[in-house]
Amino acid sequence: MIAALSSQSFLALSIFSAFLALTALLSRLPIRMVIANLRVFVWLFTFTFGLHAFLTPGTVLWTLPFTTWTISVEGLRMGSFFCFRLATVVVSAALMTLATSPMQLTNGLERLFNPAKRIGLPVAELALMISITLRFIPVLVDEAERLRKAQVARGAEFGGNPLRRARSLLPLLIPLFVSAFERADRLALAMESRGYQPGLPRTYYHQLALQRGDLYAGIAIASTIAAIYWVR
Repeated sequence: MIAALSSQSFLALSIFSAFLALTALLSRLPIRMVIANLRVFVWLFTFTFGLHAFLTPGTVLWTLPFTTWTISVEGLRMGSFFCFRLATVVVSAALMTLATSPMQLTNGLERLFNPAKRIGLPVAELALMISITLRFIPVLVDEAERLRKAQVARGAEFGGNPLRRARSLLPLLIPLFVSAFERADRLALAMESRGYQPGLPRTYYHQLALQRGDLYAGIAIASTIAAIYWVR
């Protein structure tokens, strides 16, 4: 993602996009599922493209009637480039979350930050917090949707302008927070009943170990980053 954000040409982004496409194929993920994550950011793409199209000076292609706003060729190019770069970043993040389970992600982070234990950083507890957060996000989203449907069944309206919709969502916050605290309390009781104590050494059913596939993945990533910077 850092390499994509530092790319300065369409060719560099094309190399990164080819790497993402290969990763999606190796992960056996449907391309449509991966690209579907871009729909949430359509408003951001539109804002980014319009901002560069109208504010970048250059060869005037079209002037907005009754205004001094102009669209330049350079603006269209810059808008397309920044939208393309943002899309590659979103897709790369989606690939990681779709192809890696929360437990694998947190275990990997814990192994990665293991040297920080020497300075007293609670690495295991931080990894556990990340794991619980990742697991709670879809649960809270489902709970919020259930509360919204219950309010709609009772005659509540969630339409209208953005300000009105924001106000109509406020009554959902209190029951959502209450439900979240109840789930957190039940989770804490379940962890205590299973003997979990912070700070004690932990064991894992699946032990992480570097394999040949990890070496190939590292070489592929390093080669992609080197190609992007060489093109730059």
